[in-house]
Amino acid sequence: MRIADYLDRDDIARFTAKSDLHGWRLVLGNWLAIAALLALVAAYPNPLVIVIAMILLGGRQLGLSVLMHEAGHRTLFATPWLNDVVGQWLCAAPVFNDMPSYARGHLEHHRKAGTREDPDLPNYAAYPISRQSFRRKVVRDLSGQTGLKLLAAITRGASGVISREQRRGALPALRLLLVQCVLAAVLLLAGIGWVYLVWLGTFLTVFMLIIRVRQVAEHAAVPDLYDPDPRLNTRTVEAPWWQRMVMAPHGVNYHLEHHFMASVPCYRLAALRAHLQQRSALAEVPVFRGYGQLLRHVVPA
Repeated sequence: MRIADYLDRDDIARFTAKSDLHGWRLVLGNWLAIAALLALVAAYPNPLVIVIAMILLGGRQLGLSVLMHEAGHRTLFATPWLNDVVGQWLCAAPVFNDMPSYARGHLEHHRKAGTREDPDLPNYAAYPISRQSFRRKVVRDLSGQTGLKLLAAITRGASGVISREQRRGALPALRLLLVQCVLAAVLLLAGIGWVYLVWLGTFLTVFMLIIRVRQVAEHAAVPDLYDPDPRLNTRTVEAPWWQRMVMAPHGVNYHLEHHFMASVPCYRLAALRAHLQQRSALAEVPVFRGYGQLLRHVVPA
């Protein structure tokens, strides 16, 4: 699948155009949603509200991870230094990630996707799996076992979630700690310091499950995991808006299109998919409509 077969120079310029305005809209919108959810928990601290807020907060934590991913590709902002600064301090560190370390590992995944050298293969190569096996994974995620194991790995130098890359030096770890302390301090000064436990608890539980589902949605049980054509080794899920709120914020469900041309910002991937469909580039690609259908495929009865 060659870019030149489906896009001319004008198409490439249109789809790869970056925008500081769009970048700030996504980052600030994500943080406004986080602030609203934490305020809701503080105002109505009952179990039902906390559970609903944690599900939605997990989606916002994924949203920050997606924006970190965009910044790592240099596509979130048109201004280069904004990708570095905002991507690290407002997107990566709040969800216990180090963007430079993450970007190194993730770009290696892009270079080797469709081969047996793909560093992310352990996340999805075993699928499809049995329901019993998947149930055990869900229990580990929602009970905090996966999250605590990840935090332990981060203290030993792991870059964070979604990457097997190691940090270089102690400074990234100090940045992570500083940002978490600032977040806790802001909530404390607002008189709702205990709400930080909801943020941390969401990361250790709901977010772990969301990340797992996102990883298998993108590459698990695809037509041919070891073919370099992204139509065969990568998947897009056409999910309804209410699923995208939690499972696929900021266009991350358009993963096939992202692997087709990684220089396209997340806010233009839907348009790129429509263009490829018009050019019949995706005519033979299986269509998955929603994460329920996806899970039934990767975790069959």
